[in-house]
Amino acid sequence: MIIFMKDFEEQVMNLVNLLGISKDLFFILWTVLSILTLLLGVTMGVLVIVWLERKISAGMQQRMGPEYTGPLGILQTLMDGIKLLLKEDIVPAKGNTWLFNLGPAIVVIPVFLSYLVIPFGQKMILSDLGIGVFFWIAVSSIVPLGLLMTGYGSNNKYSFLGGLRAAAQSISYEIPLALCVLSISLLSNSLSTVDIVEAQSKYGILGWNLWRQPVGFIVFIVSSLAECERLPFDLPEAEEELVAGYQTEYSSIKFGFFFIGSYLNLLVSSLFVTVLYLGGWDLSLPFLPGLNHITMTWYSSDGITEVPSIFLSFFITLIKAFLFLFVSIAARWTLPRVRMDQLLDLGWKFLLPIALGNLLLTASFQLLLLG
Repeated sequence: MIIFMKDFEEQVMNLVNLLGISKDLFFILWTVLSILTLLLGVTMGVLVIVWLERKISAGMQQRMGPEYTGPLGILQTLMDGIKLLLKEDIVPAKGNTWLFNLGPAIVVIPVFLSYLVIPFGQKMILSDLGIGVFFWIAVSSIVPLGLLMTGYGSNNKYSFLGGLRAAAQSISYEIPLALCVLSISLLSNSLSTVDIVEAQSKYGILGWNLWRQPVGFIVFIVSSLAECERLPFDLPEAEEELVAGYQTEYSSIKFGFFFIGSYLNLLVSSLFVTVLYLGGWDLSLPFLPGLNHITMTWYSSDGITEVPSIFLSFFITLIKAFLFLFVSIAARWTLPRVRMDQLLDLGWKFLLPIALGNLLLTASFQLLLLG
């Protein structure tokens, strides 16, 4: 259940008692409402990200981009989604129907589950688990299985090669990613995403893990781009070689699932960069202590609530996340695609030793400080 302020919770519970609704039923309804709100919010976020990518890409290529469908073309992505829904859903005649139909769901569902442990702002998280960051790594490791299922179930050589590439790429870059997360957990003495943000907020901007883990930050960004299959690491769906990779035989809503899952994964990576390295919702300035005591409050008849402060932290988190999104979009139109052997060499021979060395140095310094 999303954690809001105590005054708001007390008011809601008083209303529930007046209406005669049992607490168990209210908890179930509130949980379902929170999950639906989260799903709707991140889906709307995908529409915004696709629109931003089209406009930024158009600007980098001196084009107009979406212009006529809605204000500034912002409804173009929605129209594309409706068009996909209306297309025919085709299943290969000699393919494995079960694997073909189940694959997209296994790819998309773990990405949605990753949003459970992301703090979108102060006191705005669906489930503050004690193993939050490892929960994200655990559920994201299911995705390669779905990609293999889609490639094998399509009964297509291009799809099968794309599925193999996607699984190899995901496994190769999950390990450096996990080692970077482990280094952050050692610095914060916690695996909870909320605790990691609060540990950075003690010293304001100077306490961000970006300054304490610059090498881990670079490794994390590169691994995140590879996990999201963004250029220059989009080998699983390289159109010059594999038509569309594991998506070749898909159409209609199933193809839309891959499309949504790709951008959802990009948004998840951006939010985790914000949480792990950029201080999350915190934006305090240690050298201007007077500003740190200015809190945005809302005076109501029942006292002071923290609604504006919570929404301000929400927007700060989104702004930081969209800065990383801009970097990933700009990289798509700046860097050339690497070869498959270069991709694997970068993951296993370069990023993995660096991430492992960074973890050992972090652990050593932590032991020295404790000693």
